[in-house]
Amino acid sequence: MTLNDFLKEAREKKQAIGHFNFATEDVLKAIVSAAKESGAPCVIVGTSEGEAEFVGMKEAVALVRAVADDFQYPVFLNADHFKSFEKCKVAIDAGYDSIIIDTSRLSLEENRAAAKQVVEYARSINPNISVEGELGYLKGSSEVQQKIEISTDDYSKPEEVADFIAQTGVDRMAVVFGNIHGIVKEVVSAPTTESVGVPTEASGEEKLDIDHFSKIVAAAPNAYYVLHGASGLKDEDVRAAIQAGITNVHFNTELRVAYHDTLEKTMHDNPTETTPYKYLGPAAEEVKNLVLQKLALFK
Repeated sequence: MTLNDFLKEAREKKQAIGHFNFATEDVLKAIVSAAKESGAPCVIVGTSEGEAEFVGMKEAVALVRAVADDFQYPVFLNADHFKSFEKCKVAIDAGYDSIIIDTSRLSLEENRAAAKQVVEYARSINPNISVEGELGYLKGSSEVQQKIEISTDDYSKPEEVADFIAQTGVDRMAVVFGNIHGIVKEVVSAPTTESVGVPTEASGEEKLDIDHFSKIVAAAPNAYYVLHGASGLKDEDVRAAIQAGITNVHFNTELRVAYHDTLEKTMHDNPTETTPYKYLGPAAEEVKNLVLQKLALFK
């Protein structure tokens, strides 16, 4: 089965496929081990541009193939938020299974043109590559942040999403409906074009606008929709998004925090330990436990 086959099956069952980022082999193996143990049909593992540079794209492809073969389990490697056609081309040529061309910072026309270029090139190399585009302003970064302003002006517009899909031929769409990258301690409602001059208010937490997302799905029901920035969201929000049509959910920051904090504690508790697998092992195990918790939300 291709990744799109698994996404189609997930949509029909109102379930989702998990996407988890990695930058080291121990984290990759922890993710795949958790996915297989959970009974998930497959798992997507991703490398951001920074993670891909650290691991190496060809090395990431080789690692994923080796781990998938070792576990006898379907694992798909995704180029996560690659910012240009050139970067996407390198990932496609290296053997990635999936590409996110994220030029959402550009104008709608430029974003659409870049996504179409990636789709056409990917199809020419391997028709089974799944390509994702992004519309809307997805704020934040994959780290713990103090404060972010969220405005409905940042949301993906249903009619633009429908046109984007029709014009580019992307398989998946990353959309914005209250989600942000990373974990944020304080969320503030920023002014919109309809509320200029109205004071901002702290909502205190990240909250998805499921009604708005439902309008996007109604406008373009055939795409596979992706929830980015799931770290920090409440479990009920993730479940509600899946029921409304999300078929792919991304987690990264929470995994990074779990790995970092456990590694830090292990090193603190055992300051003379120099054997890598003895201090990296507990951190990877914590990542596995977290992935198991997240995957339980998708069924």
